Amino acid sequence: MPFASINPYTEQLVCEYEGLDESAIDETLSRAHEAYRAWRDVEVKDRAVLMNRAAELLESEIPVIAELMTSEMGKTFAAAKGEAAKCALTMRYFAEHAPSMLEDEVIDSMASASGVRYESIGPILAIMPWNFPLWQVIRFAVPTIMAGNVVLVKHAPNVPGCALYLENLFTRAGFAKGVLSNLFVEVDQVPAIIADARVVGVTLTGSERAGRAVAELAGRHLKKCVLELGGSDPFIVASSADLRRTVAHAVTARIQNNGQACVAAKRFIVVADRSEEFIDTFVEAMSDVVVGNPMDPATVLGPLVNRAQLELLGEQVASSLAQGAVLRTGGAPLEGTGFFYPATVLTNVPPHTRAATEELFGPVAVVDVATDLEHALALANATPWGLSGSVWASDPREINAVIERLDVGMVFANAVVASMPELPFGGTKKSGFGRELSTSGLREFTNAKTFYVA
Repeated sequence: MPFASINPYTEQLVCEYEGLDESAIDETLSRAHEAYRAWRDVEVKDRAVLMNRAAELLESEIPVIAELMTSEMGKTFAAAKGEAAKCALTMRYFAEHAPSMLEDEVIDSMASASGVRYESIGPILAIMPWNFPLWQVIRFAVPTIMAGNVVLVKHAPNVPGCALYLENLFTRAGFAKGVLSNLFVEVDQVPAIIADARVVGVTLTGSERAGRAVAELAGRHLKKCVLELGGSDPFIVASSADLRRTVAHAVTARIQNNGQACVAAKRFIVVADRSEEFIDTFVEAMSDVVVGNPMDPATVLGPLVNRAQLELLGEQVASSLAQGAVLRTGGAPLEGTGFFYPATVLTNVPPHTRAATEELFGPVAVVDVATDLEHALALANATPWGLSGSVWASDPREINAVIERLDVGMVFANAVVASMPELPFGGTKKSGFGRELSTSGLREFTNAKTFYVA
């Protein structure tokens, strides 16, 4: 079956590529295996030279790749340029810091020398989503490659142009063919790839359902697995919050990447003494969000990725409204060409509805009112997901209470949740396990080898 992308704004075909047959997959795996045997022996400082060269190439092509991202999945051109720039920054970060991250860890013992070495393990399969078509790959692949591994990327089928661009970027920068390989393969071809002896680990960023399937396959073959799954992140507004600043960030937190981000704030939990003011100003701000052509600089909210996602979000909202949720703004797909859904706010959402129990992957905010911060934390933790969350407060006691008690992998205070190369990225509960980025992410796919010299 061909891999094709449809422009979410025009609904026209952007590009199309043929999938790989079994022979081509075998050839790709063999090339990756051979590339690893050479790449693992390359000095880290020499890997860094190539990584900096890739960053320089990417920086010179930001408008081109940004336009491709926008045409394939609908994010605004401004957001796409920001994503590409962040990828280049991350390449430079790990080029600079990977050598120290991979240094032997010396541990005092009865030996004359002892500690831990961090050694590469081989080719890693990466199953990647469409919502950040460059960043999701880069944030895993760059530290993993700098650690001496090679990467096989099975990207989402609707962003094939971005997938091919990444493979070509690394090759043009001077990396040997096979250090980062693109696999145009179907879902039913993945189990055989995970089972293949030439693949030693797998990482997936995607849905809970996909995560369960991949974890089962990896476990069956005793291979290391990292999962970055969904989220329903709380945005907690405490009594001491600066509401003027908080509301502006609340809009950004919900509609970033057209609302299609795992770390986007989805549940806005406001203490009762600030709820009326927050809801009124938040609804007004969401009502003012400009929807339109993602290439237009004036556009704040572009289209959803495809018609299926548009219909799913519409069904989730309509069902919740029918069961008693209150619509404050938005609430239905826009008519005309393009997969547009407006910025939407729901309040008084019953706990059994789809809006309360499912991840809303689009610009729909659910606002809950808590009696106090204690109740807000209880509501925030009453979910199967635990990716990230944020607290908005000026009182250090409120901030510390949320950081300490929120059951998630990442907590941000007075800032929109974001991934960055310096800090570990990952969640708890059904949001997955393992970490990307930082020293933790770089070492996920390494052998922590103990050494002891008597």
